[in-house]
Amino acid sequence: MTEGKTRRNFLITSIAITGGIVATNAFEQNTTNTATPPATIPERVLGRTEVNLPIFGFGAGQMPLSGGEGKEGDAKAIIQRALELGIRYFDTAASYGPSEDYLGKVLPPHRSKLFLASKTDQRDRDGAWRELERSLKRLNTDYLDLWQLHRVSFSEELDTIFSSSGAIKALEEAIEQKLVRFAGITGHHDPQVIAEGLRRYPFHTTLIPVNAADKHHPRPFIPVVLPVAQEKNVGVIAMKVLAYGRLFKSGALTGMEEALGYTLSQPGVHCCVIAAQTVPQLENNVKIARAFVPLKEPELTAIAGRAANVWEDSTFFRAWT
Repeated sequence: MTEGKTRRNFLITSIAITGGIVATNAFEQNTTNTATPPATIPERVLGRTEVNLPIFGFGAGQMPLSGGEGKEGDAKAIIQRALELGIRYFDTAASYGPSEDYLGKVLPPHRSKLFLASKTDQRDRDGAWRELERSLKRLNTDYLDLWQLHRVSFSEELDTIFSSSGAIKALEEAIEQKLVRFAGITGHHDPQVIAEGLRRYPFHTTLIPVNAADKHHPRPFIPVVLPVAQEKNVGVIAMKVLAYGRLFKSGALTGMEEALGYTLSQPGVHCCVIAAQTVPQLENNVKIARAFVPLKEPELTAIAGRAANVWEDSTFFRAWT
């Protein structure tokens, strides 16, 4: 325990030193904003975390957050606008390029009001610890609300994760040391692996693909993972809601209203994370999220039916591991 406390104190001190100037400058910039307070996004309780979150969260895994020459200004502008629009849930990962760095330059003054999540794709304890330490420093925070085992794809990975030297040990130690509040597992390859992970360990959340093309895939996530998550009161966070925009091709879905409506109307889904590449795109997405009303079964059936002809193109990410 002494080693754990020392590690936590070291991280907090390092973060305070590196993040202080950035946080102060960001706060000063924010106090000049006189915009009218935004309308609220509907909220739901995220499973057994008992945390009330807006149904729409910000995914920081795509451009400009994930990098590219000269993208920092655009990235920071989008993050700042997300805060102004009332977004409180920000999702990133150690492997998302400079995403954590960019978030760490804007979010610190607002940290106490936010739900901040990151991920590690390391499967062993020591590797996961190293990524957590780096994530905390880059994000300029002394804790994560949610730390997730990233893109778990195969049963063999679960065996490694849950071994005596597996990444689950780092996650448990981080929670004990109050560097992390909640534990999650994510995956977009095989729903059976995620369902098995939820059966083997009391994760607080899971991040999985939930979209209108899912039911047409030979191995769908919705009927495999959602029942297990509901049984165990696991918070379900939806990703790949738009299938990178491919659900809008060939007139399958008419727009974000249908894509978001379908996903958030699935029983057991608590919220979603969606990236934005521009400020106007973000503003439009939030506008639609604010107006969300659960769709009825005939509407859901019709939307899924129109996705039947594009399901292969819209689930291309399932091949990623």
